[in-house]
Amino acid sequence: MDSSRKMLIALIVVCTSLGAIILSLCFLWIHYWKKKSRKSGKNDAKNSEVEKGHSPASFLGDFRSLRTVSKMGYASFMDYKILEKATSKFHDGNILGVGGFGRVYKAQLEDGSCVAVKKLDCATQDAGKEFENEVGLLSKFQHPNIISLVGYSIESETGFIIYELMDNGSLETQLHGPSNGSELSWYRRMKIALDTARGLEYLHEHHNPHIIHRDLKSSNILLDSNFNAKLSDFGLAVIDGAQKKNDLKLSGTVGYVAPEYLLVGKLTDKSDVYAFGVVLLELLFGRKAVEKEASAPCQSLVTWAMPKLTDRSLLPEILDPVVKNTMDLKHLYQVAAVALLCVQPEPSYRPLITDVLHSLIPLVPVELGGTLRV
Repeated sequence: MDSSRKMLIALIVVCTSLGAIILSLCFLWIHYWKKKSRKSGKNDAKNSEVEKGHSPASFLGDFRSLRTVSKMGYASFMDYKILEKATSKFHDGNILGVGGFGRVYKAQLEDGSCVAVKKLDCATQDAGKEFENEVGLLSKFQHPNIISLVGYSIESETGFIIYELMDNGSLETQLHGPSNGSELSWYRRMKIALDTARGLEYLHEHHNPHIIHRDLKSSNILLDSNFNAKLSDFGLAVIDGAQKKNDLKLSGTVGYVAPEYLLVGKLTDKSDVYAFGVVLLELLFGRKAVEKEASAPCQSLVTWAMPKLTDRSLLPEILDPVVKNTMDLKHLYQVAAVALLCVQPEPSYRPLITDVLHSLIPLVPVELGGTLRV
């Protein structure tokens, strides 16, 4: 009887333990399927959003929550009402410039400091991405020849980027505006070219990862009160190597776009070098990148200048009248040679921006950041 009772007790214990194990497994199985079901539901909703496309408002709403955009930089979010007050409700009298992206306004903040506010219509996904791209990149950059980011703001489907104020506007305005380059002496022009090359070298060589600006032009080179030049407008900038994915739309400005990028979509740092060469030609001749002459169709500055850059007898005569006969001819020929190399149709023939930089340093006076002793 004792033996039978012990066997019965043992059998009950084993059955109870087995039942507990089976019950536990059932609970775990049910929990797993519930979790998987919830995850699947989230993925389905996410896929549905991708198929429909995020609205710009939700895109900017997500971006609004980002305060620290990078480990290196910090982008301050400004309340829209502060900007509205600082610009007198974006009054036309405060407009500094107008471009394809929108308008730039002068704003005076409550502490008395003045800044520039770029107002971007982000009604399309592409525009929203450009806004995010520019704020994200500028928050990482730390260089004296790249515009400083003060902050950003978002209101409905409109994005605002706040920069340091550049008192002398853009190089385009100085060269082709009412003053027609009268404020830009030869050495000041060389200083602007040197500053621009330094900014590009930082992007191409020193920033990690390397960056291609993709929209370098005279209107995106801004000048402070001392005519120090800084690169701006990084909405189209890309990480070097990202273009190999073949998912980039052709972007840029007519007259500055390198031929290999325009024709076959090949984008490298040499594309920026080509655009720099065009800016250098603008500084030399005071002409726009593309001009419409009364007796001829539109002609690019590169097409017009190429045959003239090697003619030493003609070159001094076709310079911008503002700087004509104000420089050592030897220096003029050196700058013309650099410009000619930068705008070569074959990208492999163009120099690296570092080589351009070292070519310009001896042509800029010491007091302006070069090594030339006047």
